[in-house]
Amino acid sequence: MRILIDIGHPAHIHLFKNFAWRMQENGHKVLFTCRDRECILQLMKVYGFIYVNFGKHYSGILGKIFGLIKNEWQMLNTAIQFKPDLFFSHGSTIAAFASFIVHKPHIALEDTFNMEQVKPCMLFTDVVLTGDYPHPSLGKKEIKYPGYHELAYLHPNVFTPDESVLDILGVKKSEKYAIVRFVAWQASHDIGHKGISYENKIKLVNTLSKHLRVFISSETELPDELKNYQIKIPPEQMHNALAFAHFFIGESGTMASECAVLGIPAIFINNKHFGCIDDQANYGLLFTYSESESDQIAAIKKAEEISLKENVREDYLVKREKMLSDKIDVSAFLIWLVENYPASVKEVKAKDFDFNRFK
Repeated sequence: MRILIDIGHPAHIHLFKNFAWRMQENGHKVLFTCRDRECILQLMKVYGFIYVNFGKHYSGILGKIFGLIKNEWQMLNTAIQFKPDLFFSHGSTIAAFASFIVHKPHIALEDTFNMEQVKPCMLFTDVVLTGDYPHPSLGKKEIKYPGYHELAYLHPNVFTPDESVLDILGVKKSEKYAIVRFVAWQASHDIGHKGISYENKIKLVNTLSKHLRVFISSETELPDELKNYQIKIPPEQMHNALAFAHFFIGESGTMASECAVLGIPAIFINNKHFGCIDDQANYGLLFTYSESESDQIAAIKKAEEISLKENVREDYLVKREKMLSDKIDVSAFLIWLVENYPASVKEVKAKDFDFNRFK
């Protein structure tokens, strides 16, 4: 089987990497398409994937329109040359449309439900995979599974934290540290969001640094007062850094969810609600706050409260085990679904289908 996977964000590489490695081991051909955005190309090289780079990522309304047209043309040319049997993506409209043009199926994964992106993609998508937590219905094409995207690469079946990251960070095994994440708020679904204010970013870091080490991951340049806190590790080491953190606080839903499935307390600050985030909060793994001034202050107080606790890891690992008992190894499910497609679609939609085979 020849599989083309389109990548729009660094997190998508992690989502598909274990699937791609296993499929290659099973004799299938996998080609990635991507844009030169953040650390995508570096991760592609580190993980040894064959990929086609469509060039820079465009921002702004006009830039995004131009990028969409350009990337669609590039996708069609790539598909004609590679001749995929199946397209796979995290809701990529250009992959979906190309699949329609060349008469091949497109399978999409979805967890953010930004409908301005989802609706055009669904027009040309054959199957969309979503978690079983509450979310907007995507119709007859939807298949729900018990899990989150982050369990495709952080489930204990596929991920074991590497303590060598502590040496890279320059912290001792017994030393507590927190990871803080600030985002750029430049995506189409970020319109109307402001995130943590400048003053509260300073207050957050100053408050936490009294009790533990602080490392900041930021999509944009940090103010001078915070540059000394910027985390300096290879991007492929970030999940190891999260796995040994005392807790996480920030504006990134992906990183908050990653910490939750690792059993690391996560504090997420965002006006929008995500089904997977709310589901993880129900397990007590994650705390959510809005972007209002009062909630930002409350989130900082919560972060300070957790920073003072000594037995956080033990408490949250128990909560994590409860979550894992209800969820599956998502990569194992994806491999089975694709290798047995399209018969697998009919099978998984049967009322008596048992997901426990993927735990």
